[in-house]
Amino acid sequence: MTTYDDRASLTDLTTTAERVRRSVESVIEGKPEVVRLSLTVLLAEGHLLIEDVPGVGKTMLAKALARSIDCSVRRIQFTPDLLPSDITGVSIYDQQRREFEFKPGAIFAQIVIGDEINRASPKTQSALLESMEERQVTMDGQSYELPSPFMVVATQNPVEMEGTYPLPEAQRDRFMARVSIGYPSAEAELRMLDVHGGVSPLDDLQPVAHAHDIVKLVDAVRAVHVSEAVRRYAVELVAATRTHPDLRLGASPRATLHLLRAAKASAALSGRDYALPDDVQALAVAVLAHRLLPTAQAQMNRRTSEQVVRDILQRTPVPTAAPPAAPGGQVPGSPLSGGRMPGGQVHGGPGSGAPLYGQQQPGVRRL
Repeated sequence: MTTYDDRASLTDLTTTAERVRRSVESVIEGKPEVVRLSLTVLLAEGHLLIEDVPGVGKTMLAKALARSIDCSVRRIQFTPDLLPSDITGVSIYDQQRREFEFKPGAIFAQIVIGDEINRASPKTQSALLESMEERQVTMDGQSYELPSPFMVVATQNPVEMEGTYPLPEAQRDRFMARVSIGYPSAEAELRMLDVHGGVSPLDDLQPVAHAHDIVKLVDAVRAVHVSEAVRRYAVELVAATRTHPDLRLGASPRATLHLLRAAKASAALSGRDYALPDDVQALAVAVLAHRLLPTAQAQMNRRTSEQVVRDILQRTPVPTAAPPAAPGGQVPGSPLSGGRMPGGQVHGGPGSGAPLYGQQQPGVRRL
């Protein structure tokens, strides 16, 4: 349970996150929503899949995020001849000591950049499964823990599929969110020519946060309160993907967990110690769409997974609940939950007289 006595931790979180955001945006022009999602995934202890056409800055985004934090960074260029041991490591026999010694691979870093992840074979891609889920590597019966924080930022192109291997569903399900950067606006592209025309802005990028700061911020995100109504709303959204007629594979329970964690991180980045249904709605497409498989009929009708998730968001009722009664039967002005009326207007519980959804009353504690 988080109270306003813990507000200092959220203040530190927003201050540190703002420094990282400004640092990354000095390299990635005109994409504030993409940068915010990257920070959300980092603080939610997830992994990010950046999928877009060549040349829009996928690898640049991953490098900018890594260089903005003073932590260990490794980059893996995925190629068809890459071996699983190149990622996890290998045991080498030491003739002097007469025993095997483990040599850690590239996965032993706090931020791992996997460039063109779908260029490697499924056998090599599977080397990431244990590390992304359990944050450890098992070799010859011995488990080795990975450093904290730990995040995999992978890139892939949705075009030029010759010589590539589509990510298995088990691999895609381990990515908390997928983001597409998209083409910049004309103004942002002009600024990019000024900034990137001479030297790379990555050369002058300095860390603005330390790894131990990120660990503390992750702990603060874990303490963000999520009401029963918001948790049930997330479950209903994910459950709707499993029965939708346009999908032959819905989202997994892991997707529900990732959606909730991301909503808590988004709330913390907004300076709140409680999550709202709006946080869940804002992240649903990024967290759920890449896990879904459309039916053949939906593909013929050019129905994408993103469109299906938006359809589910429109059809799933947003939870409404009255604020809890204070001692003596009085109802405080608390934003514990609320609902969305037709047309998008936001209100508190029915007949509760509560303030608009998300407004905070000074001195009120979250229960």
